[in-house]
Amino acid sequence: MIKEEEYKRRRDYLASKMSKNSVGVLFSSSYKTRSNDTEYPFRQDSNFYYMSGFKEDNSILVLIKKNKKYKSVLFVNKKDKTQELWNGKRLGKEEAKKKFLVDEVYTKDEFEKKFKIFLEGKNSLYFDFKLDYSKVKILKRYAKSLSVHKNIAKVIEKMRLIKSDAEIKLIKKAIEITKEAHTKVMKLNKSEKKEYHLQADIEYIFKSRGAYSDAYTSIVAGGNNANTLHYIDNNQYLKDGDLILLDAGCEYEYYASDITRTIPVNGKYTDEQKKVYNLVLKAQKEVFEAISPGVTRTKLQEVAVKSITKALIELGVLKGDVKKLIKNEKYKPYYPHGIGHWMGLDVHDSCPYKDEKGKEIVLAKGMVLTIEPGIYLDADDKNVPKKYRGIGIRIEDDILITENGYENLSFGIAKTIEDIESLKGK
Repeated sequence: MIKEEEYKRRRDYLASKMSKNSVGVLFSSSYKTRSNDTEYPFRQDSNFYYMSGFKEDNSILVLIKKNKKYKSVLFVNKKDKTQELWNGKRLGKEEAKKKFLVDEVYTKDEFEKKFKIFLEGKNSLYFDFKLDYSKVKILKRYAKSLSVHKNIAKVIEKMRLIKSDAEIKLIKKAIEITKEAHTKVMKLNKSEKKEYHLQADIEYIFKSRGAYSDAYTSIVAGGNNANTLHYIDNNQYLKDGDLILLDAGCEYEYYASDITRTIPVNGKYTDEQKKVYNLVLKAQKEVFEAISPGVTRTKLQEVAVKSITKALIELGVLKGDVKKLIKNEKYKPYYPHGIGHWMGLDVHDSCPYKDEKGKEIVLAKGMVLTIEPGIYLDADDKNVPKKYRGIGIRIEDDILITENGYENLSFGIAKTIEDIESLKGK
């Protein structure tokens, strides 16, 4: 778990980046309507949670800076027996004062009155420019005299690039649970099942092991469905002899995991499947070898593209000079996505890839990203040799950048053909 002292250090740092005589505001998420009067499960706004550690809705965090000093103020739901009867206990003002290392706590109904006072003598307002219009309208109503509006999210998301030891522990826990789920599916007899049966097995493990939820909608793509990158229907029968692209990860205490393995329905890869699989695995290994602090994601992408283009030539999908094929992006129909993305509080962590000057941010100790090469050979693509049509393979691991290289946080999840085949029936 992350201690209150760490959240305070984050607020201290954020305040240090704000201009003097300014106010910063962060809002919690709100419940979102699913249908009529039913709602989706509540999930806290990642930036608000990163700065406060508070999980309730209808809450606001305010930082008021005067010269070099600042104070932090938290607004929370008022204690209300009727609301608590229907929706569960609220922490309330008094308990929030005891729990959080903030200077002042008020109830949400006091926000507009207090906010007006906070703005007196200030010249800058920091808020998330992606806020919904109703909240922006409230802010601007009282901040008309402030000529400078700055995006607080940009500062926080840059902070989120480097994970603390406590954050890394939570990511590792999420991966540990995800490992158990993937391993269970690898062991199952999957013939004659539907894709959603595997999804149910995976998500049972997530929830039964204390994971908050899945980090994203699980992809369980049998056969040619794997060639739809964001396939989430998960409603088709799994056929003997096909592969299953399984892209699933849980979220533990708000921190994500993101793992993909491509496994055989009947527990054994065909020779054609082995050929494609090992070429994707080779591409991933070559990318791993290029990882170190100071390297860019663009460099890793270049390594992946070169390896996969060579693989496509070896499979007979492409013909010609490697450099020319890459220049003309002939690989793109078969490898259309990037090598990976930041991961943390969001599975696609909303951290920047470029700095304020537009220069690409290099890898540094404490960053976490995915590495996920793939080859996708659609069943209807006549440019693909017939024996390979319908094969879609992606292999994805979660990587922590270290002082001198990297740590593969998901190393323990079976990945080689030999290891995956050995799990059948265990």
